[in-house]
Amino acid sequence: MDIPLSAEVQCTDGYAGHLTHVVLNPINRQITHIVIRPDALLSIVDHLVPVNLIADSQPNRVRLHCTLQELAGMPEFTQVEFLPYEGGPRVLSWPFAEPMEPIPLTYKRIPPGELAIRRGDQVQATDGHIGRVDEFLVDGASGAITHLIMREGHLLGQRDVTIPVSSINRIEPGAVYLTLNKQGVEALPAVPVRRGK
Repeated sequence: MDIPLSAEVQCTDGYAGHLTHVVLNPINRQITHIVIRPDALLSIVDHLVPVNLIADSQPNRVRLHCTLQELAGMPEFTQVEFLPYEGGPRVLSWPFAEPMEPIPLTYKRIPPGELAIRRGDQVQATDGHIGRVDEFLVDGASGAITHLIMREGHLLGQRDVTIPVSSINRIEPGAVYLTLNKQGVEALPAVPVRRGK
């Protein structure tokens, strides 16, 4: 099963938004959840969806076994709290004043012992930065990652490289560390970049 980050997501009764993160257990390398964010302009509510609700996936689309209403009832992934500003109004010039807004604090609600990876997170070879996370290939039965698809290169010369999970040393927030050096990564199979995103 291909879990493409930034893919559009469909529920059984309509369009739901885009997949923004995968949440995984870094020890057994199993994906446990995906994060869905609606495309509504002012919506900041994204939802943590168990991976077993994925009906099927294609390079640009993921279909879920749930309705839009069921999705809306799933736990929020990003939570925002506001700290009150206690300094009072700030005077710019008489007689105008600029009231200060509460300060937003945003944090991700990641299940204990797991971490979230998003498209564009760094991929590090043993001798430095080599590319960016593009998507994951997952065993549909176990939920375990089988391959990481890494995008390397610049805008005019990009390619996707398929990296087997056995070549992943560790996964940390914001980065995947490989057991290969840059030359070893260059020797891996490449697939053409097939999406415009």
